[in-house]
Amino acid sequence: MKTSRMLALVALLALGATVLFAQGNRGKNSELRTVRGTVVDKDENPVETAVVYLKNLRTQDIVTHLSDSEGKFRFSGLDLNVDYEIHAVHGDSMSSSRSISNFDSRKEFVLTLKLDHKKDGK
Repeated sequence: MKTSRMLALVALLALGATVLFAQGNRGKNSELRTVRGTVVDKDENPVETAVVYLKNLRTQDIVTHLSDSEGKFRFSGLDLNVDYEIHAVHGDSMSSSRSISNFDSRKEFVLTLKLDHKKDGK
């Protein structure tokens, strides 16, 4: 009898720990943000292999991704409490920098980065 009570108690504790762990992970995922979009040229055509730069303005870290064959890019797992800057470069063209503010509570940003000026500012 004592063994069955002890097993029931252990099973109950394991179940409770599993539920708490799952709830803790769900809360962390809800505090993350995704930025995705498309890189296009002046004529609105998708640009493959454009380098998309995402800068964390708190740490000054820069992460890059290459756009795919449809011009698409994606950054996920971003902190909601951090400001970011994003722009794209391909050849001698670049897009304007776009800001992503920590005051904006959207969990997903969808952007179009248009390569509409030269890298050297001309």
